[in-house]
Amino acid sequence: MIGVLRFFKKFVLCVFLATPFSAAADDPDFLTVAVGAFDLVQDHDQAAEFRAEYRFDKKIWIVKPFVGVMGTTDSAFYGYGGFLTDIFFGRRWVLTPSLAVGYYDKGNGFDLGHEIEFRSSIELSYRFDNRTRLGVSFYHLSNASISNTNPGAEVLSIVYSIPLGSGN
Repeated sequence: MIGVLRFFKKFVLCVFLATPFSAAADDPDFLTVAVGAFDLVQDHDQAAEFRAEYRFDKKIWIVKPFVGVMGTTDSAFYGYGGFLTDIFFGRRWVLTPSLAVGYYDKGNGFDLGHEIEFRSSIELSYRFDNRTRLGVSFYHLSNASISNTNPGAEVLSIVYSIPLGSGN
């Protein structure tokens, strides 16, 4: 839990220090798909990870809500929702930190110690003229010690975001 709080503090600080750019003003909802390596760092039970997210364009203060699902080749499943913010560096580069919580079912894969799992993520993407984004994301999945067992897992993914609609 302390790690999640530290990440959240850094997340808020980055948002306040970031200069808003006009590139963010026209971004619509996004459908984001990803493929990556589940449990990359500790390597307890590595598997391929597949993910889909719906990222809303409507801001609540400085964050936008999103929902998603993740599955692995070991039949693990994670359904989640949370908040993200896009920090633009010029028109092209977008840093997207996010926090989420959701339900995890290990399937035939890695036991994370609880059904409730928290996700802290960082993503760096390149934004094309048509607003699609291609990037890399890294996230940590953990139950924040609400269970006696809390091994956690890290995931590194390639991410592609497809704009939906015309934006604000």
